[in-house]
Amino acid sequence: MRGPKPPLVTLTADARHALETLTRRHTTAQQLAVRARIILAAADGHNNAQIARQLRVDVDTVRLWRQRWLGLQGLRLADLSVPDRLTDAPRPGHPARITAEQVCQIVALACEAPSISGRPISQWTSREIAEAIRTQGIVEQISPRHAARLLKKTICSPT
Repeated sequence: MRGPKPPLVTLTADARHALETLTRRHTTAQQLAVRARIILAAADGHNNAQIARQLRVDVDTVRLWRQRWLGLQGLRLADLSVPDRLTDAPRPGHPARITAEQVCQIVALACEAPSISGRPISQWTSREIAEAIRTQGIVEQISPRHAARLLKKTICSPT
């Protein structure tokens, strides 16, 4: 076989059992199940190309998860469960400025009639809901578009 051999993945009996359980459980998210299958195949001695063909994923995906699993070997693995080891790394960027509590307040405001908030309209618009959010002091600044996006994720949406 040509090319460098990928680093060998060794699993403890507990880790192997947890990975196999993840792959068989019906409630496991598919991306976690695929990642678990990648680690199991790597531990069985398969190279990245073989695993990629077998699981119908990209070779880069196999390489990434093999490296992440091996990178976590040096950490105290007793502190991390197997599903935690297979989750995505935190995304870069600025943390959210609107908390979950504030989103709940925004949704509650959108679900009540505009007349309760003293608005002379019959239905919320993006502009009106954004103004009401600022007026009530839920958040200091919010654009009509962002207010609409937040509400689109929930059951209430402005018209």
